[in-house]
Amino acid sequence: MKKLAKFWEKLPDKKVRCSLCPWRCVIAPGKLGVCRSRKNEDGEFYTLVYGSIVSMTPDPIEKKPLYHFWPGTSVFSLAAPGCNFKCLHCQNWTISQVNVEKVAHEDIPPERTIELTKRYGCKGIAHTYTEPAIWTEYAIDVGKLAHRENLYNVYVTNGYITIDALQELGPYLDAANVDVKAFNDDFYRKICGVPSINPVLETCEWMVGHGIHLEVTYLVVPRENDSPEEIRKFCKWVFEKLGPEVPTHFSRFYPHYKMTDRSQTPVETLERAVKIAKEAGLYYIYIGNVPGHESDNTYCPKCGELLIERYGFSVTRYELKDKQCPKCGAKINIVGEHASSKRG
Repeated sequence: MKKLAKFWEKLPDKKVRCSLCPWRCVIAPGKLGVCRSRKNEDGEFYTLVYGSIVSMTPDPIEKKPLYHFWPGTSVFSLAAPGCNFKCLHCQNWTISQVNVEKVAHEDIPPERTIELTKRYGCKGIAHTYTEPAIWTEYAIDVGKLAHRENLYNVYVTNGYITIDALQELGPYLDAANVDVKAFNDDFYRKICGVPSINPVLETCEWMVGHGIHLEVTYLVVPRENDSPEEIRKFCKWVFEKLGPEVPTHFSRFYPHYKMTDRSQTPVETLERAVKIAKEAGLYYIYIGNVPGHESDNTYCPKCGELLIERYGFSVTRYELKDKQCPKCGAKINIVGEHASSKRG
């Protein structure tokens, strides 16, 4: 639905400048921003996707992937059409690369989202599948209501959002998985259609600094971002700027959209990335999109004890006691209780 937007300023000749994401689009009357979801109407700026839902379903929180945040719980996942990236390998391009009027959707106010979350027995809401930054106004309003109901509010995001917008969103955002799609500007320009990786890194660092639980995902694309040197630089940044306790996911690429000429990522390449991450000092390293791989599990970084066993998106074994390793007592970076735990 259409609603007056936040995060913008008026310019001469009825133009506006959007300040929601680092594009900072200058938009003439009657025109849309890069994300297709925000429009200048006669000098006033509107979001066109406030509560415009193209996809909604209960999911395991592990699917986001968030492995260290309320493990084993269900999350009510929802998405609006549009994105501020143009990734050539997008899995959800049929809803991310379209205008709202060209895709079937249902307008759902924040109150209704909370009702559905509770009806499906979910512990929180995930803004996911497309880029949630484009409907931050809605996510803020959902987050306010969610916190009143003791529900969490999370983003699965490309991280391309301004610090100004994060400062308003932050109090109502509990966790995020940020896709760090590569560790060089060329990939972001050529594959994602944006000028630079720097705003993504700034978002991650801001989230850690402001107490938002963060996990990062690096989709390993053959011949594009899979060199040991690049992965080593990425891991060094995680260690130095985010901290070794931030969970890091190396995910397997499958051919999609405009990159069907590539093969899927060899498992050996992902295992090499895990080895590099361990050498860099990271504590919690996972392989994604390879069900049953041992790197889907959580081990104690101090003594190596198996703490959480997973298969796909399911937790099959949970051994943590009060967020500590039962063998050596090491404190483990986990937010919230396991789904089977008593909640208060």
